[in-house]
Amino acid sequence: MDFQRFLEDYKQKLFTIFSQKKDAEEQTLVRGIEETTLKEIMDLSPLSSFIPSKYGGYGGNTAEALAMLEASSYESLPLSLMMGINGALFLQPIANYANEETKKNIFNRVINANKLGGLMITEPDYGSDALKMQTSYRKVGDDTYKIEGTKHWGGLTGMADYWLITARGMNDKGDLGRDISFFIHDTRNGGIEVEEYYNNLGLYMLPYGKNNIDITVDESHKLQPKSTGVTMMLDLLHRSRLQFPGMGMGFLRRMMDEAVTHCKERFVGGQSLINYDQVKSRLSTIQAYFTVCSAMCNFTSTNVPLEKNTSRMDLEANAIKSIITDFMQHASQSLLQLTGAMGYRLDHIAGRSVVDSRPFQIFEGSNDILYQQISESVLKMMRKLKNNNLQDFLSDFHLTERSSEYFKEHLNFELDAQMPQRKLVDLGKAIGRIISMEFTLNLGDRGFNEELIQNAIKTLQEEVYAILQTYKHGGKADVVEDYQLDSSWFKLSTVNA
Repeated sequence: MDFQRFLEDYKQKLFTIFSQKKDAEEQTLVRGIEETTLKEIMDLSPLSSFIPSKYGGYGGNTAEALAMLEASSYESLPLSLMMGINGALFLQPIANYANEETKKNIFNRVINANKLGGLMITEPDYGSDALKMQTSYRKVGDDTYKIEGTKHWGGLTGMADYWLITARGMNDKGDLGRDISFFIHDTRNGGIEVEEYYNNLGLYMLPYGKNNIDITVDESHKLQPKSTGVTMMLDLLHRSRLQFPGMGMGFLRRMMDEAVTHCKERFVGGQSLINYDQVKSRLSTIQAYFTVCSAMCNFTSTNVPLEKNTSRMDLEANAIKSIITDFMQHASQSLLQLTGAMGYRLDHIAGRSVVDSRPFQIFEGSNDILYQQISESVLKMMRKLKNNNLQDFLSDFHLTERSSEYFKEHLNFELDAQMPQRKLVDLGKAIGRIISMEFTLNLGDRGFNEELIQNAIKTLQEEVYAILQTYKHGGKADVVEDYQLDSSWFKLSTVNA
């Protein structure tokens, strides 16, 4: 199978559906996706990008999977997320951990019958605290498991043909174990009831909701971890986060194309918008984000093959996911600012992009939490080396050894291991960008446009400087619990009058 030919056909099909059709803009306001439209897309078998060649796929090559996600997100970010959910959160875990016969059956139906898969981890009372999930399983017979619980915010709710579902083992006393297990559920077997569909703010194409689970699953449909279930879940989540740049790539390229075209064609005050200095500032920042995302794609495609266990790549995964999703949101906000009032429409690419890119900063790990975890990972490594100086550590660390040289004076300080949470978040933001600069420098070595590389370096420097300033001198404000006391300006104005 020729992946390059597929990619060209796929791009053309998506362009026809999302850009050429007369009702393309109206379709963005409709929840879900028409069956005929989905069939047009799936008939090209884009999910084959994630499937090894021995099962009929293109080979499971990471670079090709990212290229498919990029093509999807240029035309439709929700579509790219749909493909990302299927690939990173369903097909890749199946490829690495499922029973051989189960793999064959699922991959065959995905390739030849356009079937879709999703992942259910999150529960109503245990979002970010996933390890305390209450969905349980117990063995009923020699080779069958009974699984019960409630899951929500699973993309493709009520739509997926397969679900990868997490649960904790329950003993005879009703106590839940500490480890996590994954089960593959075929919806043809029933047992999942959609209790409620959510009116999600954006990403209209993907249905989300609340699901009651009461299913039985055969032993052959239980994933087999190499060590523990928690380690397997880390591998799954880290691999997915490492592939976020695929979704971000096409999106940022679209933001850049739309912004540059608009600013060249729009005249204000007798001259093109692109001649204004503040406009140039916004455009150069979007271009920098595009370049950094390209560098992240390069890193993931060359360092994360399908068979690699990513459970220990927490720093790389958390930095990539948090930074690129922040960049996606900032780029969409800039495009909206540049397009003005017309952009503030849900059926305009700018307004739609702001709403659709926002949840990327929340799902699969809230960015605030991931930034904190970046700092905690670094602090842990520094404690082992008995080194508290940030510059000393980063200059000798493989993810920052080159990029840290751009911040010598600003990083030359001792870290407080007991810093408050907000400081951990600020520090994580800075370290994440320094790691991103390392990726960018490496991309430059491979022959990427040098002007774009230098522009990205300058933008990252500016952002790191600003974040470190806040880290060193900010974070002193506190919450006023009795904020209602003496806080009415109108009452005070009346008294003074």
